[in-house]
Amino acid sequence: MELTTHWAGILAIVIFIAAYALVILEENLHLRKSKPVIVAAGLIWVLVAYAFMSVGDSHTAEEMVRHNILEFAELFLFLLAAMTFINTMEERGIFEVLRAWLVNQGFSLRQVFWITGAIAFLMSPVADNLATALLMATVVISVGGTNHRFVALACINIVVAANAGGAFSPFGDITTLMVWQKGNLQFTEFFALIVPSIVNWLVTASILSFGLPAGKPDPMHEEANLQHGAWMVVALFIMTISMAVTFHNFLHLPPVLGMMTGLGFLKLFGYYLQRRDQAIQAQEMVEASALGIAAMHDNTVDSEKKYYDIYTNLQRAEWDTLMFFYGVILCVGGLGAFGYLAIGSEMLYTGLGPSISNILVGIASALVDNIPVMFAVLAMNPEMSQGQWLLVTLTAGVGGSMLSIGSAAGVAVMGQARGIYTFFAHLKWAWAVVIGYVASIAVHFWVNAGAF
Repeated sequence: MELTTHWAGILAIVIFIAAYALVILEENLHLRKSKPVIVAAGLIWVLVAYAFMSVGDSHTAEEMVRHNILEFAELFLFLLAAMTFINTMEERGIFEVLRAWLVNQGFSLRQVFWITGAIAFLMSPVADNLATALLMATVVISVGGTNHRFVALACINIVVAANAGGAFSPFGDITTLMVWQKGNLQFTEFFALIVPSIVNWLVTASILSFGLPAGKPDPMHEEANLQHGAWMVVALFIMTISMAVTFHNFLHLPPVLGMMTGLGFLKLFGYYLQRRDQAIQAQEMVEASALGIAAMHDNTVDSEKKYYDIYTNLQRAEWDTLMFFYGVILCVGGLGAFGYLAIGSEMLYTGLGPSISNILVGIASALVDNIPVMFAVLAMNPEMSQGQWLLVTLTAGVGGSMLSIGSAAGVAVMGQARGIYTFFAHLKWAWAVVIGYVASIAVHFWVNAGAF
């Protein structure tokens, strides 16, 4: 069926463009990005169903949308489990202890710049680029204080490092997770991008470092303590990642099954923590009673103390991001049902060739967002070599660093360092990020030449 010229298909494109315009203006309108795309998804699939029914087909649209919902469900549960682990590690004090250590060491501004960038690069493959960028941004804001030039440059460095580090791991970015779950690349094949990712960060960071102010920040002293069970949560997270990889590689089961099984273990451990808190509080109440009722009034015992609750950490997941993901997958899937993705694939991958097309994907990721761009590529599913799939994974991952709005990490850090790390503060150094982008692509073609 030729539906690309159907009025319903044209209207679907208009709806998608309008919804995405609202997404881009999120910071100005204070309208959560998930809201317009969820509405757009529903309207687009109504148009898809109408267009198919107008030619006598009342079943294909239903089958297509069910397929898109299944893809979303797998990624949704995977990310929900990962986010719950990250939130639990934060609640147990893992990240706060790291932040306090960095703040208390008395490093110079240049040392803080390089250390936070290195940690962001190394942490994002496991903890995801969004959580990593937020943590490191908190550190540079604490250290930099009123030195806005340092904070802005350090935030750019963190965004670039977090996105680069996330590009060579299925757990580092939503786009790499999509590619892995789709089966286009195996888990270990992503590691071929380690060298290009390092180059992407180091080239950009080296250029940014020339703009750093000299000196040391004012000395600070912060205290942070780990909560009971913190390292056990870390061990459970490592075990969960191992299960996800094992289930996928050796048992040929969806990785989400391993993640959800690990989440189940975390919830069992959470039950232990809850019962422990209850026992401690009960003992405190008994001891207070023995000392007399005055102890209660002197706040010796906090009778309002809350028990550990795993569902609190689950509720703190990035629900707006997860719902945005739903809207994007269904919007792009709806446009694919009209045949627009097939046309796009023909124009790009057949007309321009895979190399140029995959480089353009990275540029598009900076202008729009890497999630819909990568999902569109996966929906097109062009015939490409392993080297080309690695290339598009790299460009979609690091391309968003060219603009502050091009990645979830950049948008989050703008909110964290509001008024200091801004769109224009990043844009001023975008040329340096572009040089790192080009350098990483060149290194990929050189280092992984045998994969093409």
